[in-house]
Amino acid sequence: MYSRDFLNFRLYDSYIFAQKKKMSAVYHVVSPEKLKELTIAIFSKMGCSESDAHLAADVLISADMRGIDSHGVARLSGYVRLWKAGRINAKASPKLIYENPTTGTFDGDSGLGLTNAAKAMDIAIQKAEQFGSGWIAIKNSNHFGIAAYHAMKALPKNMIGMALTNASPLVSPTYSKERLLGTNPICYAIPAGEESPVIIDMATSAAANGKLEIAQRKGELIPEGWLQDSLGRITNKPEDLKGGGSLLPLGSIKETGSHKGYALSAFVDIFSGVLSGANYGPWVPPFVSFLPLAPDMPGEGIGHFVGAMRVDGFRPLEEFQKNMDQWIRRFKAAETVPGQPEVIIPGEPEARLEKERVVTGIPLIDAVYNDLESLCTEFQITMPDLSFRH
Repeated sequence: MYSRDFLNFRLYDSYIFAQKKKMSAVYHVVSPEKLKELTIAIFSKMGCSESDAHLAADVLISADMRGIDSHGVARLSGYVRLWKAGRINAKASPKLIYENPTTGTFDGDSGLGLTNAAKAMDIAIQKAEQFGSGWIAIKNSNHFGIAAYHAMKALPKNMIGMALTNASPLVSPTYSKERLLGTNPICYAIPAGEESPVIIDMATSAAANGKLEIAQRKGELIPEGWLQDSLGRITNKPEDLKGGGSLLPLGSIKETGSHKGYALSAFVDIFSGVLSGANYGPWVPPFVSFLPLAPDMPGEGIGHFVGAMRVDGFRPLEEFQKNMDQWIRRFKAAETVPGQPEVIIPGEPEARLEKERVVTGIPLIDAVYNDLESLCTEFQITMPDLSFRH
């Protein structure tokens, strides 16, 4: 078994959590293809175009396949609620509103972040193909799913991809007890040669909000360093977040490096929000539809930032691939601490789980499956048989 310290690293959370769910939760094993068809049907009922419905569904199913279950179809009902509240424009017509040869700003027209970020990344890749790199700031958007989906779009072109997004404020900067930042993830996708690509996909907070929700449902305490209460005291009670507390930046406190996590989160917020013209800091709109928007919002919607760089803009591709393979193999061969089986390359657990779920299907817990049934009833869709069959 992996140690508690091992579990504290965001890179491994999705894989370990998925394995635990298989062992302990009541779940339905469903077909990825059938689940995607149903997801497309629901997005279509919201009014999305055929191409947008397919793209949005692909982003969500990709999350489930990679074991990031909190950002897969578990989020689908949340997007529906935002659409019903008038905060998602299902018929959006996003477009570039500012452009230079290698940069641009993309107005998402209040559409799905799932599709806005993917479309903007395509533009960044096109710019990179022509000029060596491409960078797109995105405003007037919504939650964009897993950052890895958008960054990884660069990999087939032998490019390095990057994707950032700001998020609703749950995190306090170092020395504060105010919620001013989101979990603000960063993702870099780096191609290799014979080895799998390195996918660095991480929140800039000490822990994701979903972890606290799981601990609270189970009646468990959380590790110290994830959360502070409303008075700024470190707490191991997950319910203190709802009581006015806040998540801590990566590093937890100043003495263990929280100023570094705070700086990383600030970088994401500034690139995603200030640079694009989206909202930033405490004004970033919440994902849940029942919370009101902050007054006097300085920007438009949620912001993202995506980019792509050609490897051969720096050195011959073959040489880079050879060295990347060597880098990966050397780290895999590293001597481990007692009790640990191997060193994990960033993105490796998700890649393993994706291969596994192609063969075994996607496990959905009862709550998510029931949500899908409710959406089918709401949109007058006959609930299909989603069962996975070998």
